[in-house]
Amino acid sequence: MSRSGKDRSICEGGSTSKGLGATSRRERNVVASGYLDHEIFQLTRLRSEPNELLRCTVMGKSKLPVSSAKMLAGRECNYSGRGRFTSADCCHILSRYLPVKGPQEIDRRTSCAYVSLFSANGSLCVAGFQDSEIRIYNVDDGWKVQKDIVARSLHWTITDASLSPDQRYLVYSSMCPVVHIVNVASGTRESHANITEIHEGLDFSTGDNGGGYNFSIFSVKFSADGQELLAASNDHCIYIYDLRENKVTLRIGAHESDVNSVCFADECGNLIYSGSDDNLCKVWDRRCSVSNGQAAGVLVGHLEGITFIDSRGDGRYFISNGKDQAIKLWDIRKMSSNVTRRTSERLRNSDWDYRWMEYPPHARNKKHPNDQSLATYKGHSVLRTLIRCHFSPAYSTGQRYIYTGSSDASVYIYDLVSGDQVAKLDHHEDIVRDCSWHPYYPMLISSSWDGVIARWEFPGNGQPANPSRPIRRRRRYFY
Repeated sequence: MSRSGKDRSICEGGSTSKGLGATSRRERNVVASGYLDHEIFQLTRLRSEPNELLRCTVMGKSKLPVSSAKMLAGRECNYSGRGRFTSADCCHILSRYLPVKGPQEIDRRTSCAYVSLFSANGSLCVAGFQDSEIRIYNVDDGWKVQKDIVARSLHWTITDASLSPDQRYLVYSSMCPVVHIVNVASGTRESHANITEIHEGLDFSTGDNGGGYNFSIFSVKFSADGQELLAASNDHCIYIYDLRENKVTLRIGAHESDVNSVCFADECGNLIYSGSDDNLCKVWDRRCSVSNGQAAGVLVGHLEGITFIDSRGDGRYFISNGKDQAIKLWDIRKMSSNVTRRTSERLRNSDWDYRWMEYPPHARNKKHPNDQSLATYKGHSVLRTLIRCHFSPAYSTGQRYIYTGSSDASVYIYDLVSGDQVAKLDHHEDIVRDCSWHPYYPMLISSSWDGVIARWEFPGNGQPANPSRPIRRRRRYFY
C-alpha cells in the first residue's frame, strides 16, 4: 500500500491542504481486489459506515460518503425506528473530521520527547522526556500540568510509560531492569523521586537473567485489571510482574534478539503479542506452557526488526511498525506454529544499521516470500529510534485509521481499508517518536525529539504555531 506523490484533502468540501496525501486510483484498486475480501476490512466498514437503511434513504444506491446534514435529516425522520444514530453512524460522522488542523504547542522542553499517551477516558495526557521528566497534563482543565515527575534512576531516557486503568498509578521504564511506579492521584504536583514522593522500584532482574543492571526494558504495559505489568527487554525476554505478590511471576525466553514491544491482545490478558529485532511477531497464550519459550504462533513478513506493536483489542488483529519502513496488519489465525529465520536472514540488509544509516533504496520494494500479513502501509520512515504506531479510537472512528510517527518529523495517518495515506501532519523539526489519538475527540498529540508536545485538532484555526525560539535539530542514535 504505497503512497503516491499526489496530495488531496480529506476534509469536507474537498479543498486541498498541505500535508494531505493519497495513493493513486490504480493502487487503491489493486488494494481493494487483494484485501477487501478479508473479514477485518468488512468489520471496519460496518463499524465506520452509516446504516444501510440510512444510505438508501438519503443517498439511493450511491456509495459516496453520506453528508452530515443528510444524516441529521435522516435521524429526524427516524429512519432507524429508534430515534437516534447507531454507533456506526456516529463513527461515520466523527471519522471524517480528522485531527489535522493546527497544531498548538502544549509544551516545549529542552529535551527530546519520547513518549506521549492519553488516559483511557481522555482526561489526562502523559509525556515522557529524555532528561528524566514526565509531565501529566489535565486535558479537561486547559492542559495544566497536574503532575510534574522527576524520574528515579534514569538510564539514557524514558523508554515507555503506562497508566493504570483507574488512572491512579503511572509506571515508567528506562534502559535498566527496574521500572518505577508513581501515585498520580496523590495530590502532589511536584513529584521528585524519593524526595517529595516515593517512586517504588519494581525489579525485573531475576536469577535467570543474572540480576543487576545488565539489561534494558523497552516496553511496559498495565493489564486491564491493573494487577499485572507486562514488559519487554533487550535480554530477548518477556516478563510478567504481579503487583499483588510484588515479584516477577513469569519470564519467557521469547525471541533471538531484543524484544522492542509487547502488549496484551485483549482485556482478558491471556494472549500476548511481541515484536523483536529478529523480524518476527509472536503470539503467546498464558493458558499454555510458555515458560519454555514455545509461542502459540509466529507471524513472518517484516524484513527488518519490529519497533512497536499495537493490538486492535479483540484478541485477533494487531499492527506492527518495522525498520523495513512499513506497518503491517496481522490476523493471528494466519500464524504458523513453527517458523525458522533462514529466509528472513537471507533477505535482511545485514550491514545496515537503522540508528545512523538511511534505508537502502534497493530494499524498499522487497517483499518477504512467505509474508503472512494482511496488508502493508508505506510512506513514513522508521529510523534512529523505536517509532510507534497505533489504531485510531474505536468510539470515534471505528478504528478506521492507522497512525504513526516518523523519522522525517511528521505524523502519518492511513486508511486501514483502502490503504490511502489520508493525512501527513507537518510541524516538528525532528523525529516524531510517538503520538496518541484522543479516545473520544478529534484530537491528536505528537511528541518529538525537538522537545515539543503538539496538539492537532479538527476544527482548528488552521494556523501553524509560531515557535517562541528556534528549534535546534538533534540526532540521537540510540533507542
